[in-house]
Amino acid sequence: MNSAKKEKIVVIGGGIAGLTAGIYGLLSGFEVEIYEKNAIPGGECIGWNRKGYHIDNCIHWLTGTRKDTEMYDVWKKVGALSDDMEYAKINAFYTCMYEGRTATLWNDLERTERELIELSPEDEVEIKKFIQYVEYSKQCLFPAKKPMEMWSVKDYIEMGKDMADFPKVMKEFGKISLGEYSKRFKSPLLQRLMCDYLPKEYCAYAFLVSYATMADGNGKIPMGASLQMSLRMENRFKELGGKIFYNASTEKIVIEKKIATGIKLEDGAFVGADYIIPTVDTHVLFNKFLPEGYMPKEFKAAYESPKKYPATSGFQIAFAVSEEYNRGETIFIDVDPIKVGNRTFDRMYVKAYGYDPIFVKDGRQVIQTCITQVDEDFEYWKSLSEEEYRQVKEELTAEVQKRIEDTFPELKGDMEFLDCWTPLTYERYCNAYHGSYMSFTTTPEAKQLKMKGRLKGIKNMYVAGQWTSSPGGLPVAAASGKFAIQRILKSEKKSIDI
Repeated sequence: MNSAKKEKIVVIGGGIAGLTAGIYGLLSGFEVEIYEKNAIPGGECIGWNRKGYHIDNCIHWLTGTRKDTEMYDVWKKVGALSDDMEYAKINAFYTCMYEGRTATLWNDLERTERELIELSPEDEVEIKKFIQYVEYSKQCLFPAKKPMEMWSVKDYIEMGKDMADFPKVMKEFGKISLGEYSKRFKSPLLQRLMCDYLPKEYCAYAFLVSYATMADGNGKIPMGASLQMSLRMENRFKELGGKIFYNASTEKIVIEKKIATGIKLEDGAFVGADYIIPTVDTHVLFNKFLPEGYMPKEFKAAYESPKKYPATSGFQIAFAVSEEYNRGETIFIDVDPIKVGNRTFDRMYVKAYGYDPIFVKDGRQVIQTCITQVDEDFEYWKSLSEEEYRQVKEELTAEVQKRIEDTFPELKGDMEFLDCWTPLTYERYCNAYHGSYMSFTTTPEAKQLKMKGRLKGIKNMYVAGQWTSSPGGLPVAAASGKFAIQRILKSEKKSIDI
């Protein structure tokens, strides 16, 4: 006797959200196919090789590495992490250098408090308050068990208990930007320390939560780089019987009488499906795959208000230097002003990757730099001709190298250029809106955007991906993939415990 034919899910995009949706779909008894425009999995969670060196594109720290968290359970289920996973031995979030002095945010909060007070005794009260609120922020754990619309009263009560002190953080820092917050400190060094890691337009609470995640051991870096994590997930998907098709770009989602019947690929082929899960950038979803009328009004408002909802990208460069260079993994430095388009920058970071053998070759390691870019910068890059684009990249690379050598004289004559990339790289490779490698920035003026996965007027399509919840990132992407499957299961009146 033949068993009933499995229902088929088609996933658009083989990034973290797509792979997670695919794996949970297979575990739930569906047939799953993933269609990915590029030649490898991972989306933005990838890396590449230049001159025999590996360049990492994604993981500065991974939320969900603490074993007692819901996010860890997701990472383990999809094969991204395992109980015997080795993590980089990094003991600090980052270091800020200003006018020859340095301040470090150590994972050890007591050490951070002690050293910051030594650096700026006049800020002691504000420093102690900062550390206390970082402690409170440790309670802000990413909820990844099920979508919030499926929560019971009991779930909300338990969250309230677990996050008893976190409302204090939101009350104090939920509607203030990092730029405003930094002015509470008298020390210019500490002012810069607070604004270095995230754009100064970000809500201050986002920074406290980020630091708390590192300090709590819930934001470690898995050894082996970002691409390797994506490949582990791809392997898990294939082991479960999933099919992934590369170099398979989607042209549109086919809708007939409020039903998504399948997708049309750019080569003209039609792929039918019982359910469709697009995990792509929402700008592409609503401007290419679907008519714009399907876009939720809050997302439309966000795209029309780039000042309130900025997109964040970067101009980045990778060099190889001696393994002996060791100024801390990530250090933000003052630089003579560098002009990119119409904007001028006087801060940038240098990150050393010598903590992992995959980034080391013949006694030399990869270092990377980043100058943060926003919507306006994207428009500048977009305005350049192909020749101008190449020339600007070369000129900026030379300027950045000179400034690194001025700050770290021991690197003069030791820096070997490997590669550089811009917001246009992310647009080209990932269809990223304005080259943004995360979702909309969370600013004090903006509402946090959340999409519940269903679009009005389409019955069997469930949206996933980091753009479904600002500010995006890997945990949002992975959880959204799981949530998409749980929403399908609920629609079929099946158990959502997966």
